[in-house]
Amino acid sequence: MNTRWRALGGAVVTVAAGLTVRASADGDFAKYAGDALYTVLVCCVVVLLAPRLRTGVAAGIALAFSWAVEFWQIAGIPAFLQPVLGSTFNPPDLLWYFVGAGLYWCLVACSGACRSSPRRRQHSTSKSSSA
Repeated sequence: MNTRWRALGGAVVTVAAGLTVRASADGDFAKYAGDALYTVLVCCVVVLLAPRLRTGVAAGIALAFSWAVEFWQIAGIPAFLQPVLGSTFNPPDLLWYFVGAGLYWCLVACSGACRSSPRRRQHSTSKSSSA
């Protein structure tokens, strides 16, 4: 399956998860889950824009972007961007953005392991050992 299609699907699932959390939970859980999912969504957008990036690089770029936005809130984000980017610096958000980047990395790594069948792995192992 094309990398961009997987990233688009991941973005749709991430937005659905965020809306579900927003509708069904409140308080700290909803806030910090939203922070983590925000970074997962940014990871998906990074991969949509640059599908050849390695997973860790895409997660790192998304994490850097999320942190930059959080620190930008100290200086003051223009009012028209505040609904999307927030307006108040909150140090714990930095941790939850890291969690989101890690979650993205884990999901991509696990999905790759699940797609790789045992037979395919066995074939590639025997092929590399005979070389």
